[in-house]
Amino acid sequence: MKNESGTSSSAGSKVERKIIEKNRRIQMKDLCLKLVSLIPPQHSRPAEKENLTQQDQLEQAASYIQQLSARVEEMRRRKAQALAAAAAAANASTKRGPPSTSRLVSPVLKFRVFGQSLEVVLISGLTRNFSLHKVVSILEDEGAEVNTVNLSTIGDKVFHTIHAQVKVSRVGMDTSRMSERLHELIS
Repeated sequence: MKNESGTSSSAGSKVERKIIEKNRRIQMKDLCLKLVSLIPPQHSRPAEKENLTQQDQLEQAASYIQQLSARVEEMRRRKAQALAAAAAAANASTKRGPPSTSRLVSPVLKFRVFGQSLEVVLISGLTRNFSLHKVVSILEDEGAEVNTVNLSTIGDKVFHTIHAQVKVSRVGMDTSRMSERLHELIS
């Protein structure tokens, strides 16, 4: 059967299939190049990368993916071990009963003034803590503008580090009054 242009429809479909196949090969080649570009240089030598066949490049990518899978499994195993050890330690500490006075950390307050900047370090125990927003309020009441607040827990101690600057440089800030108010808060 012939169409309006005088060619058979089977010839048109062959051309169409060739175009589709050509586009598929181009797309596959692009995807393979993208995959190979994702392999880090330490896993493959760059000089080799250019001389490898597409089959070799795909094998290299598969090898790299297998290495990553093994690494992920190893990390999962180590995480499970760490969580089990932490749970065992937590169970052991709860079986010992309430914290002893030797493990209680009374709050410690340290000030450092650097010109217009101020660093306040507050160290407390896990069981003896205080409201951080009250500390920030006291600093701001005394003329400091809080820039950053960091909190970290190490063992049974909680470290609060606050960095601030003088709001108005002409007025300054009274660190002795600030220290006195903070000591009242944490004691």
